[in-house]
Amino acid sequence: QVQLVESGGGLVQAGGSLRLSCAASGGTPYVKFVGWYRQCPEKQRELVAGISNSGRTTYADSVKGRFAFSTDNAKNMVFLQMNSLKPEDSAVYYCHVASAAGDYWGQGTQVTVSS
Repeated sequence: QVQLVESGGGLVQAGGSLRLSCAASGGTPYVKFVGWYRQCPEKQRELVAGISNSGRTTYADSVKGRFAFSTDNAKNMVFLQMNSLKPEDSAVYYCHVASAAGDYWGQGTQVTVSS
């Protein structure tokens, strides 16, 4: 059973930065995609950034040039560096792993950007 634990969320002023971390444990059999998603109240969860097993990194248009996705495979960690944050980036951010064994989600970490 894969477990994902996010950390690093918080309250920040517009223009500030945060770095989200996701620690994976329990084994990750044949991972197809690893990514960060976010969800605002009354909105659908959306992909922010992620990487496929082919090595291709994808970013939402709204975060290109401001957010950076990275991984530390040796430590089973996933990161999201968020710079130049805007109030519209406020959401609960989730770490996600899609694998041959199923889809796994973390519990989420709240990011709030004040104007």
